[in-house]
Amino acid sequence: MAERVGEVIESRSTEFVAQCYRLHEPPALGSLVRVRKDEIDILAVVSDASTGPMQPGRSPVARGLDEATEEDLYAHNPQLDKLLRSLFQAQIVGYAPVPGGDGAGPEGTARHRLPPRPPQIHAFVYRCEGEELSGFCHSFDFLTILIRASVPAGDQVISACLSLLSQGHEDPRQYLVRAGKELSLMLAGEPQRLNALLKGLRP
Repeated sequence: MAERVGEVIESRSTEFVAQCYRLHEPPALGSLVRVRKDEIDILAVVSDASTGPMQPGRSPVARGLDEATEEDLYAHNPQLDKLLRSLFQAQIVGYAPVPGGDGAGPEGTARHRLPPRPPQIHAFVYRCEGEELSGFCHSFDFLTILIRASVPAGDQVISACLSLLSQGHEDPRQYLVRAGKELSLMLAGEPQRLNALLKGLRP
């Protein structure tokens, strides 16, 4: 069963923000997550993460002077789980029919474009894994959305995403070579940006 990692607290057509269920444990940068809306699974790439106070304007204060480890600090201050929260931002890169639903097609039918509607507030967010990842990777069209998106970590999100996706393939190196060729076509007019991205794909 897919792991549920958070809940949508802000939503728009191009991205959403989710609150993690576990403090300090957002999905990895560049990882693929999904949110269900009606008869489709909205697919998104994690583009940023942060941890801060639950109430804006109320900054954390140092508490660990007499603690041996950070684990001890949290164990002796259980209220921190109520005062702090971890958030992650995800760039929407496509959607797919719900498996077994009326609109479900053959494996690999993810659409690499924005969904008709954004996720709803309080929708559950799940990690994508196994067949979900392989179905998403049938083409590199989603890279166009990431290249044009304005996200805090920029092109490092693209490199991280491709590196993670390659781990689900029998030949990760070959997958990254194919991705590099696609990026070369998409960024033919931006050689400096292309070179930086290709360097980020190296093991």
